[in-house]
Amino acid sequence: MTLSAVLPRFNLPRAGRALSTLLDNPDDLPQVFTLIESLSGTAAHRLFIGFKLSKTGARLLREQPDIAPLLADRDGLRALPPGSLGRAYLAFVESEGISPEGIQAASDAGMSNGPRLAVFKYLHRRMRDTHDLWHAATGYKGDVVGELSLLAFGLGQHWNTGIAFIVFAGVLKGLGRSEWRVILDGHRRGRAAAWLPSQDWESLLSLPLTEVRQRFSLGAPAVYTPIRTSDLRADGLIA
Repeated sequence: MTLSAVLPRFNLPRAGRALSTLLDNPDDLPQVFTLIESLSGTAAHRLFIGFKLSKTGARLLREQPDIAPLLADRDGLRALPPGSLGRAYLAFVESEGISPEGIQAASDAGMSNGPRLAVFKYLHRRMRDTHDLWHAATGYKGDVVGELSLLAFGLGQHWNTGIAFIVFAGVLKGLGRSEWRVILDGHRRGRAAAWLPSQDWESLLSLPLTEVRQRFSLGAPAVYTPIRTSDLRADGLIA
């Protein structure tokens, strides 16, 4: 193990290049992972501590289950009860045209191969693979406002400077006050909710979505008008 594997990570030039690319093309998902990794700082260390302080989180660290195969099994998800979290997740990824495999490929393309502790690598995979479950649980869609709102929700749960840069840059790119309010409310919801990173999502897939939202104090999904990157291009806000 090298010292660089445990020290906080900052790479401002790399982060600047990734942010510049994202401002021109918010759909460039590998750059999202590049930016977050470049400005992660102590985020992984604090996430590890949060897991260790939770009984369920400590178990996840010991066993390191891989949720990706469950989320990739669309037939299995479709067999879950109507109204369940798993069915809501399936509806989300199908409506957005995304998959766990695609997210993993974007992560692999955007992340460096530098030294990291194995447990940090696991935490990154866990957070990456459960991101769209958070979409289903919170009710945010995969549009620009929905993504920024979920990222703001995540900041309310666990601060990450790279994610904060994405949210602030997205807001400054030209969104209106009504969109700002939805995003800011996402942060409020994140602070008010139970801590989602260390939850046993595998056991929650078959539960009613309403029960999951109540258990984690998520409240009702936000009501807003989705804005897609195609809308931003039509308005001349991005190339």
